Amino acid sequence: MILSSARAGRDPELAKDQDQNREKARAVRARQRVIGRELRRIYDGVVSEPVPDDFLDLLRRIDETDATAGNHTKKSS
Repeated sequence: MILSSARAGRDPELAKDQDQNREKARAVRARQRVIGRELRRIYDGVVSEPVPDDFLDLLRRIDETDATAGNHTKKSS
């Protein structure tokens, strides 16, 4: 009985605002799901592509340079 009396005493304007806020939140979540699905669809193919050899070579050279610079810094400390 407490619930029904609480509902009866509810401000109809406040209830309408809450319902509108819920609908807006649902619409936002639905848009986010659609955007997420589309981004996954677009980028799934990109993620599965192999990394070009030239790029891997560049990354190796950067790692080697960083390792060499790190060794010089440790020795001078």
